[in-house]
Amino acid sequence: MARPAQGARYRGSIHDHPDFDPGQDAEALYTAMKGFGSDKEAILELITSRSNRQRQEVCQSYKSLYGKDLIADLKYELTGKFERLIVGLMRPLAYCDAKEVKDAISGIGTDEKCLIEILASRTNEQIHQLVAAYKEAYERDLESDITGDTSGHFQKMLVVLLQGTREEDDVVSEDLVQQDVQDLYEAGELKWGTDEAQFIYILGNRSKQHLRLVFDEYLKATGKPIEASIRGELSGDFEKLMLAVVKCVRSTPEYFAERLFKAMKGLGTRDNTLIRIMVTRSELDMLDIREIFRTKYEKSLYSMIKNDTSGEYKKALLKLCGGDDDAAGQFFPEAAQVAYQMWELSAVSRVEMKGTVRPTSDFNPDEDAKALRKAMKGLGTNEGAIIDIITHRSNAQRQQIRQTFKSHFGRDLMADLKSEVSGDLARLMLGLMMPPAHYDAKQLKKAMEGAGTDEKALIEILATRTNAEIRAINEAYKEDYHKSLEDALSSDTSGHFKRILVSLATGNREEGGEDRDQAGEDAQVAAEILEIADTPSGDKASLETRFMTILCTRSFPHLRRVFQEFIKKTNYDVEHVIKKEMSGDVRDAFVAIVQSVKNKPLFFADKLYKSMKGAGTDEKTLTRIMVSRSEIDMLNIRREFIEKYDKSLHQAIEGDTSGDFRKALLALCGGED
Repeated sequence: MARPAQGARYRGSIHDHPDFDPGQDAEALYTAMKGFGSDKEAILELITSRSNRQRQEVCQSYKSLYGKDLIADLKYELTGKFERLIVGLMRPLAYCDAKEVKDAISGIGTDEKCLIEILASRTNEQIHQLVAAYKEAYERDLESDITGDTSGHFQKMLVVLLQGTREEDDVVSEDLVQQDVQDLYEAGELKWGTDEAQFIYILGNRSKQHLRLVFDEYLKATGKPIEASIRGELSGDFEKLMLAVVKCVRSTPEYFAERLFKAMKGLGTRDNTLIRIMVTRSELDMLDIREIFRTKYEKSLYSMIKNDTSGEYKKALLKLCGGDDDAAGQFFPEAAQVAYQMWELSAVSRVEMKGTVRPTSDFNPDEDAKALRKAMKGLGTNEGAIIDIITHRSNAQRQQIRQTFKSHFGRDLMADLKSEVSGDLARLMLGLMMPPAHYDAKQLKKAMEGAGTDEKALIEILATRTNAEIRAINEAYKEDYHKSLEDALSSDTSGHFKRILVSLATGNREEGGEDRDQAGEDAQVAAEILEIADTPSGDKASLETRFMTILCTRSFPHLRRVFQEFIKKTNYDVEHVIKKEMSGDVRDAFVAIVQSVKNKPLFFADKLYKSMKGAGTDEKTLTRIMVSRSEIDMLNIRREFIEKYDKSLHQAIEGDTSGDFRKALLALCGGED
């Protein structure tokens, strides 16, 4: 088993057992398997408490003492998933990988996901050891077997990775970085078709340090992450392999955290994946995987394994996991530093926000008005024509069409649409025809009408709009409903929640950059109000007011720095602490603000996912977001959606809606990722 480089901290969960005696362990295992039945508890306790190096010594001692093969005896005595896990632990890492690859390409069909995971994530040294182990164990050439079982660009990239010749020099040439960015751009985005060879050469050979800089510069140069280009230009298993390489370049532990989560989420468990990762990473980076897992999924790896598995199999996996970190939002010191650096990068990296609906060229409001009148005139309605026009015009162009429609026909287009179109499609079309501020004002009014209040809609709108958008909403609300938005909010909500909403509704958020000294003070206030400061000071009421003021009035760049300083001071993530320490609408409002500051497109991607998740669809939320973000950041939302949920927004809409409503939503979505 590879140990960390000199000076690096060991990040595995399994350590050498103190007072190790291989002969004694061999006797204990023999006793546990002797006679009728076997003592599985004793077997798992011993094997999961020894390092891989120590297990090899136990195997040798077992053969010397009893003339028998320990792995063969374990296979005979144990069954199912537990047997696969224990036997996997008994093999040296390279031989464990060799067995997994052999299984992946044996028989009918190929387990491409297994091949991708292993070859995309291993170091040069691990690849060389794998190739040698495969040769020794099966007397076959691994490259020949893989080329015989795969094809095309997928096969070519696997062969490149199998060479184990990725550059390892930490010294990076800025000129070469820029050249690679240009080559990748020309090979994909600028080319009719795709030059896959360039992607293979650069992603298969450059050092990780070099590629991280290439990815950063690619984002700056093109306005899109490299992952988006790969999804747009490549396909099938080749696309999946290249995305896995990119993920491992960015963070190998994060790649495995994601693989583990997907192995256990939903119905059924992908046990082979779960076993393979827990066995092969337990002495490499399991602590890093655990940290990232908890931060990313707001639950510990330990708790997810505990809830998703059973029996001795569960006990053995939990031993390999090495501990439960299920204190929401708390970081290991190392993870705090990683999070701190992530905030640094997010402050530097400015991603251009792009909508999916743009002004149409050769716009002719006269023709559009006539086409809409024709679509609604006479018996029946041509919904397809209505959808095609309205979803492919910018809001400014739709306002021109409304005016032209009235001038030509003396009729109100909105009234005609209401009478001709119904249900979810009507709400969507009418929403698109309204100016954005008037649409938001109407959504706020609806959220406060009748019995009960739709707090989620109030939070979503007021926590995410810019100052200019909020001021326009105030004017539209006053114009349309002859009452100030502040008065409406004050009469429909109460307590701290009312104060938060009213503060947001003033549209007076600061618009400057960050103030580092002030950010430190603000982080201290947050730590005190969330009751994790070392030295709390001041009365609680005063702190609550200051905390609300910080979240509701500080600029977004400044708040990013505050959240970063909060991590530095406390080792906690502010969002997770708010979720843990607060409750109700106040918690939801603060979380929405924090998530918007961190990544607004991801906030909307999450809301869209939840609106279509499970039985039934929340059409109101789905419509509201698709209408309000289509010209602002829908393209960014799409990218965040597929990155987090491993399926495109287009696919989610297609699977969860129907008819003309679906057709209109897909047009606003703007494409398949």
